[in-house]
Amino acid sequence: MNVQKKNKEKGFTIIEVVLVLAIAGLIFLMVFIALPALQRSQRDTQRKQDLSRAMTALTQYQSNNRNNLPGATSAAWNTFRDSYLKAGSDKFTDPSEGDYTFSYRGTNRDVPTDLSSTIYVHGSSTCSGETVAAAGTNSVALSFKLEGGGVACQSN
Repeated sequence: MNVQKKNKEKGFTIIEVVLVLAIAGLIFLMVFIALPALQRSQRDTQRKQDLSRAMTALTQYQSNNRNNLPGATSAAWNTFRDSYLKAGSDKFTDPSEGDYTFSYRGTNRDVPTDLSSTIYVHGSSTCSGETVAAAGTNSVALSFKLEGGGVACQSN
């Protein structure tokens, strides 16, 4: 009886290796597509929290100043920022742009269209969703363009 043994080597075939590499490539592609959107969302969440922090500081400012607002100029609002939001070692910084600045818009209720670290101050205004509407005196709306689209707006 002449039995020949077949020479079987152990290992992966080229098809199996290519298939595993293709699946790994798809997983990496999905991660790299989803990651920037996730980072944008996190930065926008931080910006909304910063806007809320500014509104809380404004309430404190009004309590200390007979319900008055900081003033009708961008310089007055930036002084408010330095006194109430950056006091001591506190930082009031945009997640990707640097220090926030305030831009007083008076009764101009146009929402911001540019991405920057600027918080727009709308006098005698209130927020209605992502839009700014007219309101009484000593009311103010703060708005900010979000990186992921839309506008964050808060009013007192």
